[in-house]
Amino acid sequence: MIPTYEEIMLPLLKHLADEKEHGLSETHDSLAAQFGLTDEALRTLLPSGRQPVFRNRVGWATTYLKKAGLLTAPRRAHFRITKKGLELLKESPSEITAKFLTRYDDFVEFKSVRKEKEIGSAARTELVENRTDQTPEESLEYAYQKLHSELSKEVLDIVKECSPAFFEILVIDLLTTMGYGGSRKDAGEAMGRSGDGGIDGIIKEDKLGLDIIYLQAKRWENPVPVKEIRDFTGALASKKAKKGIFITTSTFPTSVYEFVGQVEYKIILIDGGRLADLMIENNVGLSTANTYQVKTIDSDYFEEN
Repeated sequence: MIPTYEEIMLPLLKHLADEKEHGLSETHDSLAAQFGLTDEALRTLLPSGRQPVFRNRVGWATTYLKKAGLLTAPRRAHFRITKKGLELLKESPSEITAKFLTRYDDFVEFKSVRKEKEIGSAARTELVENRTDQTPEESLEYAYQKLHSELSKEVLDIVKECSPAFFEILVIDLLTTMGYGGSRKDAGEAMGRSGDGGIDGIIKEDKLGLDIIYLQAKRWENPVPVKEIRDFTGALASKKAKKGIFITTSTFPTSVYEFVGQVEYKIILIDGGRLADLMIENNVGLSTANTYQVKTIDSDYFEEN
């Protein structure tokens, strides 16, 4: 179990109690050992996949203690406890939480968001406290994941209501946006042209048409039976093809994945959830509502020669 940034703060401050300067990497490793974290836990990443969860939480625990004035950063990625921090340790607190740190005015100012409210013709500023035990980055990323999940379900529901003809157009738009199919005209002519032997369409693998991919696209509600995949594989064999994509609005049972793993053909299975995710990723049928840029300090800029 990876500790929260609040659970990290007291052990972190105690680690600095010797009043020496400690580096971030050394502090990270020491805390990981204290919490008995496994290599697997240390490799666990945030939803974005850009940073380990534990390292992110250690970073924010450090930031929170710094904003409360309990430690200082004499140089980049190095920390030292302050007089205020030593005084706090003398109190022998059982834990340090964000709520606990509100005893320090500087932390309250940091943790709050200024929100303008119109009252008649005048505007006043009120402080809105962020009451979460997640780091700000975690809050943003998990909120994004939640929005993405809800949007994915909504997209799939709409796709299931589309006509078979429009579903074919959607598949063409998605594949061409992803770089398959050559020109839009080529892809449009390919889909629905074959219609024999379990093949719904043919599309170029690249713009030059160096290889051909055979398609099967079905709007289904129930899980796709393995028989359908066997028929699709047989159709590929009859065409002397090696690659195929089977797209559905439903799901594939385990037996289908096991079958595909055993055959000599390269068959890509795209179920409803994956289809919706690909549409979102490639902006097919979607538009951007808002964009939020998360910025950080460019430490190299501030380094003086």
